[in-house]
Amino acid sequence: MRKKGQALVEFIIILPIFLILMMGLFDLGRLFYLKIKLEDQISEVVDLYQANKTEEEIKEVLKLDNIEIDLEEDEEYINLALIKEVNIITPGLNLFLKNPYKLEVSRSILNEA
Repeated sequence: MRKKGQALVEFIIILPIFLILMMGLFDLGRLFYLKIKLEDQISEVVDLYQANKTEEEIKEVLKLDNIEIDLEEDEEYINLALIKEVNIITPGLNLFLKNPYKLEVSRSILNEA
């Protein structure tokens, strides 16, 4: 009878730690997935930008909701960046990652103008 009680106490102690670890893995996996998705989208943004589309047209064609397009031009290069804010849901993970976490991918292309 005492072993059953001991197992229950150990389970109650370990369960919250296990759940937080699982939620953390879920959050990190979600961040990784969204980063890969942004990497795919930045290639399409570069192609559309080189086809002389405006920022609004690019957002409309690619349906970039809640994604910011950052464009910086200098004499030699054009830097395009996609920035998306992602809320972290795991308690305590926001101590290591700022909440909301900003995912950013960028590409530099030659300025041919």
